[in-house]
Amino acid sequence: PKARGGSPWLGGAWNGSGGSLDLESVVQPLALNPWDVVLCISGTIISCENAVVVVVIFYAPAFRAPMFLLIGSLATADLLAGLGLVLHFAFVYFIPSEAISLLTVGLLVTSFTASVSSLLTITIDRYLSLYNALTYYSERTVTRTYIMLILTWGASICYGLLPIMGWNCLKEPSACSIVKPLMKNHLIILSVSFFMVFAVMLQLYVQICKIICRHAHQIAVQRHFLASSHYVTTRKGIATLAVILGTFASCWLPFAIYCLLGDYSYPALYTYVTLLPATYNSMINPVIYAFRNQEIQKVLWTVCCGCFSATMPFRSRSPSDV
Repeated sequence: PKARGGSPWLGGAWNGSGGSLDLESVVQPLALNPWDVVLCISGTIISCENAVVVVVIFYAPAFRAPMFLLIGSLATADLLAGLGLVLHFAFVYFIPSEAISLLTVGLLVTSFTASVSSLLTITIDRYLSLYNALTYYSERTVTRTYIMLILTWGASICYGLLPIMGWNCLKEPSACSIVKPLMKNHLIILSVSFFMVFAVMLQLYVQICKIICRHAHQIAVQRHFLASSHYVTTRKGIATLAVILGTFASCWLPFAIYCLLGDYSYPALYTYVTLLPATYNSMINPVIYAFRNQEIQKVLWTVCCGCFSATMPFRSRSPSDV
């Protein structure tokens, strides 16, 4: 018989002709799948990176501003996603169990949903910091931030509980999606939600680009800058936003599209090829949203080599700079 490797999410096996779920493999030893090893390694890197961000944000009392709370939410979601990938690998190959697999699936759905949603909240916060610059630093902003965090994690937890509450295809393999044991309808809802989030982020970044161009032009006129300086400043801001949105789209769009078009009978290879780049987004997020921030860099240097004093005052920054 052919050796069979674990599915991307559940400890099931894929047959040689397609991606159908073989529930008997839950209690049988599985041949080690290289793709699962790569996902586990990715999960380990993701966990380490984002654990550093979470510790740094909780380490310094200065990181209690709304923008850092949102970055902390993103890092926490990505940290859970990384841990979920590692735990899934461990349970699939060492402690195969349907109940435990459903828990790890729920954790992964919750964490990746919270990660994407946190990116949306950061985008909203950036836009509002530019659009309402005069009133941004107020108690109203703090309240709005907590509301966004509650909605983000509330919706993510609800999505993650669906497989555990019975919305899975363990008893009906024909209803499975490309990501077992999630049902096709569940994955369609997740994919449509992603496209809605992406559309809102795209629209907000277009508006941010317009505000950046307008502000750069006003500063250039007031300070009598040359047109070339205005052009350089504007191009730099737009390029940064393009990198942020482009990275997000290139990581998640292939998987989201395949979730809508793919079928449970398709080869598991297609799922792995599209899922792996999606996990890379959680690996790149700390670099884009945390490690580029000068205040976080100062704390990292303090912790690593004591180059800066822990009591060093931080320069207030706009979320648009983060």
